[in-house]
Amino acid sequence: MILHVSPESSWLVRSAAALVLAAHIGAAAIALLSGAAALLFRKGRRMHRIAGNVFFVSMLTMCAIGGCVAPFLPQPQWSSVFVAALTSYLVATSWVTIRRKDGGMGAFEVGAFVVAVSIFIACFTSGLLAANRPRTSPDDAPLAAYFVFGTIAALAAVSDLRLILRRGVLGAQRITRHLWRMCVALLIASFSFFLGQQQVFPTSVRGSALLLLPEIAILGVMIFWLVRVRFSVRFSRAAVVHPAL
Repeated sequence: MILHVSPESSWLVRSAAALVLAAHIGAAAIALLSGAAALLFRKGRRMHRIAGNVFFVSMLTMCAIGGCVAPFLPQPQWSSVFVAALTSYLVATSWVTIRRKDGGMGAFEVGAFVVAVSIFIACFTSGLLAANRPRTSPDDAPLAAYFVFGTIAALAAVSDLRLILRRGVLGAQRITRHLWRMCVALLIASFSFFLGQQQVFPTSVRGSALLLLPEIAILGVMIFWLVRVRFSVRFSRAAVVHPAL
């Protein structure tokens, strides 16, 4: 996110813009570091929980700032609003899932389902509209982005609907729901920084495959933990004790 402020603006406006940008960048940096730490720390232990809570707060802060500012940029970036909403939704539902007891659910999960469906509709509608109008700016979001994020929202909505119909998730299913949502949110943040903000990197690195390494690492760790949770005796035992409905 880059804020363009007119040189003729008052010192108050320039200071406010600088403060907003610093808060956004600071929250993003903390989110990336705490998210990586949460992946590396032993799951369920104190340090993992602390890193997860820091990740939760910093991600919501980053998304709130980015989502609120994006429509008011010189070239309004509505795609960034959708991405911020989706990322916030993923982080919030993941955090609530792991804090609830096995089989727990309530009005939050119903509301989350409505939010996911709304994001899906907004992404696909905007993508179809963008496909039928000329590209007026190099800053316009790639068409594929609308449908990729819309598809993620659709899959999450289906997952929410299953949870509502089953009146909650248990054991390994609950941990899986928490895990993939946090990891996808971290993956979105990584793509946004390493690929979306390449101007902050040295010229020699821009456009190189090196900027894909963090995303590949996150994806690999996510797949590892998803497989381990689904097939590990430790997590399977939890599912047997609390059989899924």
